[in-house]
Amino acid sequence: MGNQMDKLSHLSYAGVPTVDPNSVDPEEGPRIGVSYIFSGDDDELEDGCAADGTVKEPKPEEKQYDRGDEVECSVYNREECIYDKSSQCAAALEVHSPENLLNKCKAGDLVEFVAAGQYPHWAVYVGDFQVVHLHRAEVKNSFLTDASQGRRCRVANDFYRFKALGADMVVQNAMEQVGLKDRELSWRNPECFAAWCRFGKREFKMGGEIRIGKQPYRLKILMSDKHSHVLEFQSLEDVVMEKRRNDYLGRRAVQQELASHFNTVNREPGAD
Repeated sequence: MGNQMDKLSHLSYAGVPTVDPNSVDPEEGPRIGVSYIFSGDDDELEDGCAADGTVKEPKPEEKQYDRGDEVECSVYNREECIYDKSSQCAAALEVHSPENLLNKCKAGDLVEFVAAGQYPHWAVYVGDFQVVHLHRAEVKNSFLTDASQGRRCRVANDFYRFKALGADMVVQNAMEQVGLKDRELSWRNPECFAAWCRFGKREFKMGGEIRIGKQPYRLKILMSDKHSHVLEFQSLEDVVMEKRRNDYLGRRAVQQELASHFNTVNREPGAD
């Protein structure tokens, strides 16, 4: 049994101590050491492709957005909170139809598209009803309504707490990447790409940080007012990948996954 669980296929818990998941102190709550062994580009799955590359037809109910199933979390670099998505920022979590969001967007804004059972899709609004986004391993310029693919959306400027570049520079960053594809890319997913355009931080790029030993990043998953789970990572890119995986699964599935993991590691050795 040990500390391994096949269901958590994106994480490695082997040989890493865990603690009681019933702890209520957010600073001393459950903490799991995580190794970076993510596989593949989650953009493939976000657009309705199975892991083997076959295309699946989305069911109508898969397009629905359920606020109650959204995973609330915070990200820390050592003691500094650099990302926060929780009920405390309810206004920022409000979603709209693509048509209504157009009235709220300004050039340089980040846009997040959300739907149940899909990875969130991020884009940079560049004006004239258009966004630039990383889609199927290529940076594209699309109309916002086309990029939404039927999903609800919101302005996502305030989730990351970094200082934003000027709007003109954000748009320039995005437009200069249009047409890049495959091995020319420096990002694994559309969130890292869009965030890099707005904040200009190399940490959002592949290999932007050296992963050696220490794990300065913490992802705190908020399960209730008194309970949270903390996972540790070596780089911001690692955190974003796991955060997006949680968004894909949804709050209820993440709760079940973590509960199953702790039940597994807390069983006595040799138990059936």
